[in-house]
Amino acid sequence: SSDVCSSDLIGLGGLGHMGVQHAHAMGASVTLFSHSPAKEEDARRLGADDFVLLNDAPAMKDREMTFDFIVNTASASMNLNPIFNLLSTDGTLCYVGLPDQPLSVNTFALIGQRRNVSGSMVGGLTDIQDMLDFCADHNYASQVEVISAAAINEAWDRVVASDVRYRFVIDASSF
Repeated sequence: SSDVCSSDLIGLGGLGHMGVQHAHAMGASVTLFSHSPAKEEDARRLGADDFVLLNDAPAMKDREMTFDFIVNTASASMNLNPIFNLLSTDGTLCYVGLPDQPLSVNTFALIGQRRNVSGSMVGGLTDIQDMLDFCADHNYASQVEVISAAAINEAWDRVVASDVRYRFVIDASSF
């Protein structure tokens, strides 16, 4: 067994891009799963060691039963069956992203290998401060686009189109 821990994530958006950076800064081996081939360059720049397209059947097949824990940061609804196949026996898929549709789960994919689905919204002020301190100590931050208040509608359209890298911040002086 390896001394290197892994951190495996789905999605390279507002949560995912921070997850990749956090895991990399902690010394983990990071695999990023995505629907978008355009995200590979950013994923690797942010610290991902491996990048897998969710619709790349041979790559997904090669990785079946190899992950103990995958964090889904994506808000998009998706077919979970190929993702469950990535999990080892007793593996867990943890949701931190919020899809707009209820999950559709093939229970056989869970019970056949004792797999789990969980979710988390953990974090209070102390946790946030610890995270900010960790980011500062390791010299990285959330990647943002600063916009004026007048650009809010355009920004929303870009969020819906998945065309933001990776968060919008509204310049308060523009109100």
